[in-house]
Amino acid sequence: MNKKTIILGGGFIGRKLESALGAKLLSARITTYQDVENIIKKHHPDVLINCIGHTGKRNVDDCELVPDKTLSANTFVPILLAEAAFRHKIKLVHISSGCIFHYDYKKNNAIREERVADYFDLFYSRTKIYTENVLMQLAELKDTNILITRIRVPLDSKPHPKNLLTKLIKYQRVIDAPNSVTYVPDFIEALKHLLKIDARGIYNTVVKEPLVYPDLLNAYCKLRPDFHFDVIRLKELKLTRTSLIMSTNKLEKTGFKVRSIKEIIKECVNEYVKY
Repeated sequence: MNKKTIILGGGFIGRKLESALGAKLLSARITTYQDVENIIKKHHPDVLINCIGHTGKRNVDDCELVPDKTLSANTFVPILLAEAAFRHKIKLVHISSGCIFHYDYKKNNAIREERVADYFDLFYSRTKIYTENVLMQLAELKDTNILITRIRVPLDSKPHPKNLLTKLIKYQRVIDAPNSVTYVPDFIEALKHLLKIDARGIYNTVVKEPLVYPDLLNAYCKLRPDFHFDVIRLKELKLTRTSLIMSTNKLEKTGFKVRSIKEIIKECVNEYVKY
């Protein structure tokens, strides 16, 4: 990349971007505005990519147990970064989440970027909504450069505890509701594209069509016939979760080709079983 880019956050997504973008990744602890100032003064970035976030040790339910940690990572730190980026005229890329909406499969169309987030049932989701609301208010100011990419349920072609396929193989029980997911290799390409065109505002960065989890595991079973799983109805899950479908129209209008879920399932599973 031509511009000097710093990635903050050494988690699953941050490390993927570090390798793909050839950018410097920092895992520095940020608790104050001065911490951010120190990073900027030391590294002089043109672009800050914020991958800092807390999703819980096991799952998002754990966020309820550590509200201070969750609020700090998911809300306070992004706001500090946005203020510093605004003052220093640095582009801020914030990796957000699509798990911030109520969705009715019978009534709702695919969720577009302009829809107001309304899913306050989970503390994790609330912290993500708080951040988007602040950042988008700041983004309206003149000369502010903020890009928010919403990812959802990361799916990757390599085993990892945060990879949807790894999780489903472990669970062995999956819901049958269609859901939007982010295929990590395609997300990386989408982010490269959005940076190249200096995109601003919110973009859903998910696969074009929703994924039905049994379809993914059926493809996996063809290559691992000893694996078995059960399908349960969404209402049987008895967990507070967002299940939804997101639109990719805005991303596609920028000229980026969003691939079909069938193509991604095949590629993902074929690569996954090699490890």
